[in-house]
Amino acid sequence: MAKEKKAGCRGPGGLESCCRVEAVISIDERGQMILPKEVREKANIRPGDKLALVTWGEADNVCCISLIKADEFAGVVRVMLGPMMKDLSSKQ
Repeated sequence: MAKEKKAGCRGPGGLESCCRVEAVISIDERGQMILPKEVREKANIRPGDKLALVTWGEADNVCCISLIKADEFAGVVRVMLGPMMKDLSSKQ
């Protein structure tokens, strides 16, 4: 029986990464950029939404920048750190 693939995003560097180039954007003199309307609509990003900016790389060498909706990022962090926090609290 074949396994079904789950929909959703995977982290950078994975062979099954779901990443693709959606747009090429420019940074203005003040360091600001505009997310294209099509990308905002696909990601359901609305005025007032908070985005977490996550960098990937080593030391001071940033190779990738990801924008993740803050509420979704908080959920991912809870899932990742939850078991570790339970383990630490049980050892005290």
